[in-house]
Amino acid sequence: MNEKYEAVIGLEVHAQLLTESKAFCGCSTKFGNSPNSNVCPICLGHPGVLPVLNKKVVEFTVLMGLATNCTINEKSIFARKNYFYPDLPKGFQTSQYEEPICEHGHINIEFQDGTTKKIGITRIHMEEDAGKLIHDQSYNSLIDVNRCGVPLMEIVSEPDIRSSTEAYLYLTKIKQIVQYLGICDGNMEEGSLRCDANVSVRLKGEKKFGTKTEIKNMNSFRNVERAINFEIDRQIEILEDDGKITQETLLWDADLNQAFSMRSKEEAHDYRYFPEPDLMPVIVNEDWKNEISRKMPELPDERKDKLILKYNLPKYDAEVLTQTKSIADYFEKVIETTDDYKSASNWIMTDVLKVVNDEKIDIQDFSVQPENLGELLNLIKNGTISGKIAKEVFQEMLKENRTPSEIVKEKNLVQISDSVEIERIVETVLTNNKSQVKQYINGEEKVFGFFVGQVMKETKGKANPKTVNELLRKKLELLKS
Repeated sequence: MNEKYEAVIGLEVHAQLLTESKAFCGCSTKFGNSPNSNVCPICLGHPGVLPVLNKKVVEFTVLMGLATNCTINEKSIFARKNYFYPDLPKGFQTSQYEEPICEHGHINIEFQDGTTKKIGITRIHMEEDAGKLIHDQSYNSLIDVNRCGVPLMEIVSEPDIRSSTEAYLYLTKIKQIVQYLGICDGNMEEGSLRCDANVSVRLKGEKKFGTKTEIKNMNSFRNVERAINFEIDRQIEILEDDGKITQETLLWDADLNQAFSMRSKEEAHDYRYFPEPDLMPVIVNEDWKNEISRKMPELPDERKDKLILKYNLPKYDAEVLTQTKSIADYFEKVIETTDDYKSASNWIMTDVLKVVNDEKIDIQDFSVQPENLGELLNLIKNGTISGKIAKEVFQEMLKENRTPSEIVKEKNLVQISDSVEIERIVETVLTNNKSQVKQYINGEEKVFGFFVGQVMKETKGKANPKTVNELLRKKLELLKS
């Protein structure tokens, strides 16, 4: 990016709410059903039908507003956003415009160096989704209206974002919050979390905003970053050539790593917004707001602080363990069985998350139950098995849902901690490896690891490593003297 310029970026995030029925009718919101099967006269826009607002939509949106420090407006109203498109049978989208339900909030994003920045949230409002156009290989366009009327929550940021990195961090934080609240699954690839970016550039020190463009069709966090970087560079190149930026909507092509013009950018008046006559104003009084507030779960930042303060985990561990609610839940279930918090953190961050990431599953679908992992850690801590044997037991636990104690007993993996037996094996190893003993006596202490390996080999890895090290050191020092 040219150092003369700075970017001004605002994000519009659409989150599909996890309700069982649509925003204004009783049709299912289930993803993957047969095309045009989750429909009724209301979401198809038949004449004479009347919508009824889903209470859960209001509660979920208020929860998000509270979690992002918004003012919850006591009165908000719905509006009709009028435009024609084949996948919009009503000819308008029910949304909120002049009087949204949540306003004037913010979240904090954190950079790698530990510094933070506040990103303002202009508004959060409720609206319904449109349908879906499917373009087949014979150049036909098919319409699936299952998605019509599915409830959305739109989160509009202030133009406080100055780079693609900040946009990525903001979007990550929004996803994390909606997942913790349990109101959206946050899956960008499936379209349940969507993001449009408004991008402009201006000379550094300039107060006036430049002409903005809107980028759509970004289906991953990395694509959001790449698209924003592309558009910043494109606009700077135009300005450096004394050109003018055209206000327009661009579509991002992830395969080509380019954005292409879709249409000139509409203004709000182009949609002819007017109040929805078929829906009453939404009134969220203090009692209802307090009732919703009582359902607020522990949010990511609170949980991260708890892991640091209560369980004495490093900041890095706490950040990894709280990246999703399901990982944080798994950790807290593990430590219901063991009090070895750091070992629990290490095993989850390495062994557990490696399997979860390799198999592309949620930790909720992970085969090893948290109480069984906790029991495995206790077996290491009390000396029943070594850390090395624990890795073998873990592999067996992945294959079948059995407790570590059962596996250790069946395979006779109990650690040898009898110092008399280990001493006998140590003496045998030293007797059988006289040249290495001579090297050690002559100051080549690096061969110590060789002796440890030989003892572990003789015991099939079952000897207590601490006892092995102590006895070897003692025997070798005696031989030196």
